[in-house]
Amino acid sequence: MTAAALATACAVIFGTADFFGGLATRRSKVLAVVALSQLGGLLLVAALLPILPGHASTAALAWGMASGVAGAFGIVLFYRGLATGMMSVIAPTTATTAMAVPVVFGLLSGDRPSVLALVGVALGLLAVLLVSREPNGGASGPKAGPIIAALASGAGFGGFFVLLKLAPADSGTWPLLGARIASITLVVLLALVTRRSLRPAPGTLRVTVAAGLLDMIANVLYLFAAQRGMLTLVAVLVSLYPASTLLLARHVLGERLSPVQITGVGFALGAIALIAAA
Repeated sequence: MTAAALATACAVIFGTADFFGGLATRRSKVLAVVALSQLGGLLLVAALLPILPGHASTAALAWGMASGVAGAFGIVLFYRGLATGMMSVIAPTTATTAMAVPVVFGLLSGDRPSVLALVGVALGLLAVLLVSREPNGGASGPKAGPIIAALASGAGFGGFFVLLKLAPADSGTWPLLGARIASITLVVLLALVTRRSLRPAPGTLRVTVAAGLLDMIANVLYLFAAQRGMLTLVAVLVSLYPASTLLLARHVLGERLSPVQITGVGFALGAIALIAAA
C-alpha cells in the first residue's frame, strides 16, 4: 500500500478509536480508560511483533518510549476534553495542533512536497478548521477548559507523530512496543501520585478495550505510512481523523452537524484525493 492509502486508513481508524474512547470516558474515569485501552494496545502490538517485519534496537525502543510519553500526555488530555465537551468540537481542535507540529517539523527537516500536494495540505488544514465550527456557527466551544485541553492534547499527539518518524526505518513495530510501555508506566505513576483508581466503571470494559485495539491498529498504519512517505503529507492525512469521529457522533449520539461542518468533511475528502494523486 502507498503512504497515502495507509495514512487515510489510519485516519478512519483513529477517528473510530477516539469515538469509542470518548464514550468510555463519559462513564468511567479518564485515567482508568487510558490505562486499560493502552494495555489492550500493548497486548496487540506484542502479538504483532513476530508477524510484522522489523529490527529491534536500542534506538527503536528509545524513540518509541519518547513518543509514548508525548502520546500519553496527549491522550489523557484528549479523553478529558471528550468527557467534558462536544466530540464534534474537541476532536477537530485537537487535530489542528496535531497536524501543525509534524507539518512544520517536516518542512524544516527538508520535506519538499509537490505543488499539488501543497494544495492538498492547505485544503486539509481548511477542512480541519471547518469541522471545528460549532453547529450554531460559532468557533470552538463555549467552555475554555475543554478547548485548552484539546490544544495541549494536539501538541502531545504532534510530538508523538514526530518522534515515531525519527525511529529507524527498519524497526517495524518495535517503537510502538516502547511507546506503550512508556505510556502505561506514566499513567500508572500518575494514578498512584493522584490516588486515582484505575478500575473501569461497570459496562465500559468492551468499549474501552475496543478503543485501545483500534488505536494500536491506527498507530501501526501510521508508522508504516511515515516510513514510506513524507511526514508533511502523512501527518495531514492522519489528522483528518475527526471526520469519522464527527460522523459517528452525528449518527450515534445525535450531535448536529452544520452545513459548514459538512463542507469541511467534503474538503477533507478533497485533500485526500489531491495528496494521493501527487
